[in-house]
Amino acid sequence: MEDVRLLGRLLGEVIREQEGEQAYTLVEQVRQLAVAFRRDADAQADQTLKGLLQSLSGLMLVCVVRAFTYFSLLANLAEDRHYIRRRLARERAGDVQEGSIEAMMARLRGAGIGPDRIAETLAGSHVSAVLTAHPTEVQRKSILDAQRAIAQLLAERDDIRARGVGGANDAVLARELDANAEQLRGRIIQLWTTRLLRMSRLTVADEIENALSYYQTTFLREIPRLYASLEREIPARDVASFFRMGQWIGGDRDGNPNVSAQTLDYALRRQAETALRHYLAEVHQLGGELSMSSYLVDVSPALLELAARSPDDSAHRRDEPYRKALSGIYARLAATLYELTGAEAAPHPVAAQPPYSGAEEFLGDLRVIAQSLASHHGRTLAEQRLRPLMRAADVFGFHLATVDLRQSSDKHEAVVAELLAVARVHADYAGMPEDGRVALLLRLLDDPRPLRIPDAAYTDLARGEIAIFEMARRMRERYGHHAIRHYIISHTETVSDLLEVLVLQKECGLLHGLLGEDARAELIVVPLFETIQDLRNAAGIMRGFYALPGIRGLIQRSGAEQDIMLGYSDSNKDGGIFTSNWELYRAEIALAGLFDEFGAHAPIKLRLFHGRGGTVGRGGGPSYQAILAQPPGTVRGQLRLTEQGEVIASKYTNPDIGRRNLETLVAATLEATLVQIDEPAPEAFLSAAAALSEASMGAYRALVYETPGFGAYFFGSTPIREIAELNIGSRPASRTGSQKIEDLRAIPWGFSWGQCRLTLPGWYGFGTAVQAFVGAGPDDKDAAGDADQRWEALRAMYRQWPFFRTLLSNLDMVLAKSDLALASRYAELVDDDALRQRVFAAIQAEWRRTAQALSRITGDRERLARNPVLARSISHRFPYLDPLHHVQVELMQRYREGRGDAVVKTGIHISINGIAAGLRNSG
Repeated sequence: MEDVRLLGRLLGEVIREQEGEQAYTLVEQVRQLAVAFRRDADAQADQTLKGLLQSLSGLMLVCVVRAFTYFSLLANLAEDRHYIRRRLARERAGDVQEGSIEAMMARLRGAGIGPDRIAETLAGSHVSAVLTAHPTEVQRKSILDAQRAIAQLLAERDDIRARGVGGANDAVLARELDANAEQLRGRIIQLWTTRLLRMSRLTVADEIENALSYYQTTFLREIPRLYASLEREIPARDVASFFRMGQWIGGDRDGNPNVSAQTLDYALRRQAETALRHYLAEVHQLGGELSMSSYLVDVSPALLELAARSPDDSAHRRDEPYRKALSGIYARLAATLYELTGAEAAPHPVAAQPPYSGAEEFLGDLRVIAQSLASHHGRTLAEQRLRPLMRAADVFGFHLATVDLRQSSDKHEAVVAELLAVARVHADYAGMPEDGRVALLLRLLDDPRPLRIPDAAYTDLARGEIAIFEMARRMRERYGHHAIRHYIISHTETVSDLLEVLVLQKECGLLHGLLGEDARAELIVVPLFETIQDLRNAAGIMRGFYALPGIRGLIQRSGAEQDIMLGYSDSNKDGGIFTSNWELYRAEIALAGLFDEFGAHAPIKLRLFHGRGGTVGRGGGPSYQAILAQPPGTVRGQLRLTEQGEVIASKYTNPDIGRRNLETLVAATLEATLVQIDEPAPEAFLSAAAALSEASMGAYRALVYETPGFGAYFFGSTPIREIAELNIGSRPASRTGSQKIEDLRAIPWGFSWGQCRLTLPGWYGFGTAVQAFVGAGPDDKDAAGDADQRWEALRAMYRQWPFFRTLLSNLDMVLAKSDLALASRYAELVDDDALRQRVFAAIQAEWRRTAQALSRITGDRERLARNPVLARSISHRFPYLDPLHHVQVELMQRYREGRGDAVVKTGIHISINGIAAGLRNSG
């Protein structure tokens, strides 16, 4: 942890220089008292720290918050660098890491799976990481740029040390390291003196720009490198472009009134500009590199023809056909940029040219260059920049990432009801029974006439929703069919929820033909099953949908693909961690079985879309293990999953770490598809899980939904009020504006529990469930033998069942990141003493039951005994994270007492970001 110490020392020097000795001493004093509180549960330290914080002005509290927030950001950079350093050292020693392409290939080869089968599997696969917005994570670009500069300087520091090992003069080495440290100091000064927060409320446009920064630094370059790794492992085979990026930002309207048709237009315009500017820069660089003279090398006729079409008639390039061709390509890309986005290329092209009709035409020109090089001893030249550019063009097109559309089913129902009422087809669609709705919607899908009446006065809701569908049609025409492919229906509860979206597609020109004849839909209708009951009903709803006349033919003609999204967040909020995971597992098995039945007649490709968040309570945790823990036979080369919150920054800010994380998705998908045994878990395991689930859900709901006053406790003891009232994010914290737990969005629910370090959604209920399953209390000697057998059954499940082992591993991580002592500080914010003591005592007791059960099943006395890297990370970073919690509690107290001036609000906002950064998967 040398880098952590170095960055911490430099930060301290910057604080002393910029804010004075008094500020530096204060920060150290707060840190030492927080460490004493953590290490010794020192009551005197607790009182001293409280008194100190209460005595400080708002400005001094903000200074303390900034200091520890910046330390968290710097510690993250140092840890990332250490991870890269360790991985490189292991790879050089011949030790491949689990989840890498190399380890995956070794495992596949060991299973007797050859290159041809791998290439064939990839050709039929679809893997996608889908970025979604997070209200507290969107950092200013200035902060992100400074962090990236520091990461680069840390990498250069490793290079300097490596030269020293090679025999560089000690004095020279010391000077280079000192110079590097001085550059680091400069970037830390930049961080300290740059405003952390935006001056105005976060907008959807801010979220879009934040997401695009990860494409610019990571995805556009690292995804082609990922494909290159696969090509090296299976040479002489075509590797299909099966991995693509997805995006919710700009298309996700569920609970966000700020997303409109104009937002969707802006999102895709900015995405196209990002992709095209990358291509322009790469083509410009290629023009400098491919300087071969036709007097010295031969070229293909196709290349000569491409060069002849170029507007570049400079005498200096008369004998340089590759450069001439690239000048023409550049000019056409510049014209495409202007046509699609209104932006202009820099540098300007030599002359105007017609734009490309699509990314495939651009890719065709690049192929001409590649084929000419390959056939005239220039293949090596193509590998450096041209082949990565070709892969990027194939993967990202002119749209960059597929934007998903999402809206809640009740909004679709309201729009369809209005269309029907205005058209005098049915006056009360909302009041119809489900079978009547289905019959009516099927008739509409088989009727060529539109429902909309010209010049009719529709509500804002109807106009806004229809505008989205119409904009989607235009965006697909403009940027290609990959630009928008999925329409996700939140809160899917009935078959009519699916049919309503098909009717709206038909109204807006996205569904062609008649259902009974030749209907074809441009957008895949994706149900999202979120609550526990929805998950239990998922297979039944899909069976009912596909049983309708004409539906299976429609899906077949539309591509024979069916995405189904599974909601981790809401199911956890509904039933607790164990039941959520268990019902997701059962739903996947039921859905896979259903689509296997369909395959006997006309196969339809099932693709499960996992709506995972950052926290374990929202489906977070290591992706590689999570994918391999899916039920056997449910992956089949098809996987979409959301990446959200500070997890995006943690995984993808550093390009090298970003590529490694992308590799794990590919590796796990292939291993789950080709190696995973298709045998289901033993019936005894399934029965035990069902029993654990029932007891766990009972305990969870007894606390969250049945304990009088629990809502008041939650709103008092977590920063949920501040998240909602300070407008942190582009969407409301509650779907309805109420303070009912049922109406609260799952993101702020889980995020708030992480902020107060209870992480309750990630573990609550498991201890009680195990206690109920084992069934023997300490004084129940007669049942002791049965209890021992049940404990052993749980241990066997942990050893042999990936689902159970992964779930317990995530519980282990969550408990390690929780802290009852810190949580008790937040509990003090609850005004009702009796309520506070009653609820906190229940939470504390369940925490201990869960920790004890986990240790007894796994055999590990200490948390993270099997993850020493994370254990070390926590031990190093939490002493610097704890002060943020203590200061946040003080700031929240002031805010709630009406002393919440602008400085206090700023401090709360910074503390929320700092704690999220320190925990790294709290969103």
